[in-house]
Amino acid sequence: MSLKDRINDDMKAAMRARETGRLGTVRLLLAAVKQREVDERVTLDDAAITAVIDKMIKQRKDSISQFEAAGRADLVAQEQAELEVLAAYMPAQLSDAEVAAEVDAAIAQVGASGPQDMGKVMGVLKPKLAGRADMTAVSGLVKAALSK
Repeated sequence: MSLKDRINDDMKAAMRARETGRLGTVRLLLAAVKQREVDERVTLDDAAITAVIDKMIKQRKDSISQFEAAGRADLVAQEQAELEVLAAYMPAQLSDAEVAAEVDAAIAQVGASGPQDMGKVMGVLKPKLAGRADMTAVSGLVKAALSK
């Protein structure tokens, strides 16, 4: 079953169970996927849908930090609930050790010798780790490894 089919099935299940919060979040996700399909005139595969979900998760995390700074606990709770629903569609996250091993392997594969090779290393890592690791943290690991 594709990710898009799973999301559609979850929307129907949320409708039947009258889970309005979950239903709203799933509908937002489907709308974002549909918008991207219309804009690009393509049918998105699982990897592209995962990228859309990842972008939505980043937006929720940013909103949570801003709402916390403003003291809006009600909005923080709503964004947190949406974040949990969206996170369920992401692939399993890699552990720190697995990410470090991938970084070391990519550095060896590219033959990177210093910070100037960071783009090459990230170019190898991004397709492998997208959606499975926080790319900001991966970038930090690569920078630290190349500046040794």
